[in-house]
Amino acid sequence: MPQTLIAYFSRTGNTKKVAEAIFEELGGDSVLEPIDKVAGVDEYELVFIGFPVQSHSVPYKVEMFLKKFPAGKKIALFSTHGSLPGHRLSREALEHAAVSASQAKLLGTFACRGKISLEALEAIGKSPEHQEWTEMAASAATHPNDIDLAEAKIFARQMKTQSRHGTS
Repeated sequence: MPQTLIAYFSRTGNTKKVAEAIFEELGGDSVLEPIDKVAGVDEYELVFIGFPVQSHSVPYKVEMFLKKFPAGKKIALFSTHGSLPGHRLSREALEHAAVSASQAKLLGTFACRGKISLEALEAIGKSPEHQEWTEMAASAATHPNDIDLAEAKIFARQMKTQSRHGTS
C-alpha cells in the first residue's frame, strides 16, 4: 500500500512539475494526485501538498484542503512563486498554509520559482502597489528549472526520512 501522497494544485504547470519530481524521487510507495481528485488522506503516512502562490497567498481551494487535515497527520508543503528566492511574499504564503493546516504535523517546506502567465503579469502589473512583484516575476520565466527540480527531490528524501524516523 502506498505510504506517501503527493497532492498538488497547479494552474500553469509549475507546481505539477515539482510534484512530479517529488513523485519520481519517492518511487513505488507514493501516489501523485491533483488536490481535486484526493478522496482522503487517512491511509497515508506522509502527505506532500503543493500549490502556486496566488495573490501573494494560498489559493482558496488549497486552504480548504489544508484545513481538513486530521490532527497529527505528517505533511510537507511545497510551493511555486514568481518572487525572488527567499522573498517575504513566498515565505508568507507558506506560513499561511502552515497555519491553515495547524492541526497537522508539519515536517518541512520547500519553495521554488515558477514562470508566471503573461495574462497574470499584465493584470497585476497595472496596480502600482504590485510593481516590485511584477519586476521580480518577469525574471522567473525559466523556472522551475533542473536545479529547482533537483532541490525538490532532495526535499522529498529529507521529508521521507523525517517521517520514518520521527525527527523534525
